Amino acid sequence: MSLKAYQKTQQVTENPRETEYRLFGQVTRALMDAVGSAPTDHKLVDAIDWNRRMWSTLAADCASDDNKLPEQLRASIISLSIFVSKYSSQVIREGAELDTLIDINKTIMEGLSPKAEPALV
Repeated sequence: MSLKAYQKTQQVTENPRETEYRLFGQVTRALMDAVGSAPTDHKLVDAIDWNRRMWSTLAADCASDDNKLPEQLRASIISLSIFVSKYSSQVIREGAELDTLIDINKTIMEGLSPKAEPALV
């Protein structure tokens, strides 16, 4: 099976939660790969930009009246997005650690991950 066919099948069979989990995984891996990079390194700049754009998109979606998430959760995601944007600037300008952004993404991934199904007795 070709890569394109696999990707198409994956997109058709994934639910939105799985897609979000996969995206967070890819972005977080890029951040982890950039740990220790110089502020001018393209690997770091690209990872920070990708992460910031992802969070900005999430915030825009949460700001929409059409979003069905609970209002408090939407507000929390928007707040996290603002923090991620500000902290990302600190990473680039001041050399702040990437671990904070990585930890935030991993926490979100834990919430998105499929829960273990209870054992049948």
